Amino acid sequence: MRVSLFVPCYTDTLFPEAAIATVRLLERLGHEVEFREEQTCCGQIHANSGYERDARRLAERFVRIFGDADVVVAPSASCVGTVRDHYERLGVAGAAELAPRVLELSELLVGRLGADDVGASFEGRVAYHPTCHSLRAIRVGDKPVRLLRKVRGLDLVDFPHADECCGFGGTFAVKNADVSAAMLADKVAALEASGADVVAATDGSCLMHIGGGLARSGSPIRALHLAEILAGTAA
Repeated sequence: MRVSLFVPCYTDTLFPEAAIATVRLLERLGHEVEFREEQTCCGQIHANSGYERDARRLAERFVRIFGDADVVVAPSASCVGTVRDHYERLGVAGAAELAPRVLELSELLVGRLGADDVGASFEGRVAYHPTCHSLRAIRVGDKPVRLLRKVRGLDLVDFPHADECCGFGGTFAVKNADVSAAMLADKVAALEASGADVVAATDGSCLMHIGGGLARSGSPIRALHLAEILAGTAA
């Protein structure tokens, strides 16, 4: 399969390893990955902040760039949710036709390719944080967990209230900093009590927030994108 890679802003700026891992994983599975260099932001932050005219311009650009792609994959549930749930609402021509072909990584692997065992190896205890957009917007269900359960050497651990928001929520963390910090403190405490070595998620934005909270608390728990774990193989 020929797969077009969309690299979201957070991934490009803060978690480039997630994009690199996505390419490495898909190529290992025998797929051709292309990167369209003219791509830019999907417009999520603009739409969420009420700047709909700017969001529409970016959405139109996205559809123009990826409109002929067989499938577009992004290591970000939140950006995929923006394309699928908001572009048509913004009145972007071609958005409805493109939307079903824009997928988060676990959706592509499990839902489209039928592969929950990608031949990955990773040593350690991993807790999975289901981000709000993956859980409630695009509804990936248990696809990330199914992938993690098949990783050799990985011990998947549970933690209390895993499905609760980490407190980031884009501009929510800025506009409601005290509430956001309290939610993050609860998430960090739950992860530290789990005994996990790593917390994994599908969104770099949430990993940035959680990873920052863990670092400030002095926790040794690392924040890794799902793609980075799935791209790992035994030495």
